[in-house]
Amino acid sequence: MTVARNHDKVVSEQFGSTAAAYLTSTVHAQGADLQQLAEYAKPFRQGKALDVGCGAGHAAFAIAPHIGTVIAYDLSEEMLAVVQDAAADRDLKNLYVQQGSADQLPFADATFDLVCTRYSAHHWKSLPQALTEMSRVLKPGGKCIVIDTASPEDILTDTYFQSIELLRDTSHVRNRSMSVWRQLLDEAGLRRVTDHSWKLPLQFDTWVARMRTPQERVVAIKSLWNSAPSEVQAYFDLQKDYSFSIDAVLLECYK
Repeated sequence: MTVARNHDKVVSEQFGSTAAAYLTSTVHAQGADLQQLAEYAKPFRQGKALDVGCGAGHAAFAIAPHIGTVIAYDLSEEMLAVVQDAAADRDLKNLYVQQGSADQLPFADATFDLVCTRYSAHHWKSLPQALTEMSRVLKPGGKCIVIDTASPEDILTDTYFQSIELLRDTSHVRNRSMSVWRQLLDEAGLRRVTDHSWKLPLQFDTWVARMRTPQERVVAIKSLWNSAPSEVQAYFDLQKDYSFSIDAVLLECYK
């Protein structure tokens, strides 16, 4: 029997072994949302930004040229090492890394002008607490940007999605729908300005390879897709090679 680990350990192990793959992942390294992040940073040219759950650092890289200081914050020390090396390669001297959990930010109240997170929150075990922490460290009038993959509003479709995500990556906790995101941000004291969603295509083989999903779980994912009702397959635009598309959301808030 495998020795049980707590969730933080699972996340650290999962992403520590795949850090380099996330730096070069097209899904993570590209996207119009990165250009939007850069625009959000521009009003704070002398300000300070925090990228929570920074992963391979793509959000931090996008905003660093437009703001005074950026802290890339993540649970995985291996990820942070990748970010630090990549920042040096990009000559981003104003980008610093710090290790820690999203639900307990080691920063004083009202420290940051901009707080963001991108494609990370579905791994957080205490999302409401983490959002409260993000609100706490944000200055009054500061901007908070949340970008994440999202679950469908439909319960049946959501059940298949959460199951497939967990099989692919055991550090997965839960994707939230747009309506749930709106509620959680409101409860954290973050006032929404705009939000929107789009479809994010995922190529199946690279999607599972990036996380080094064991072969027996790859087989299980394919079995779930094969048995999924037609409306579920249609929602995700399931292809013959098991590639599919998921929802992604961006929510712009202020404090």
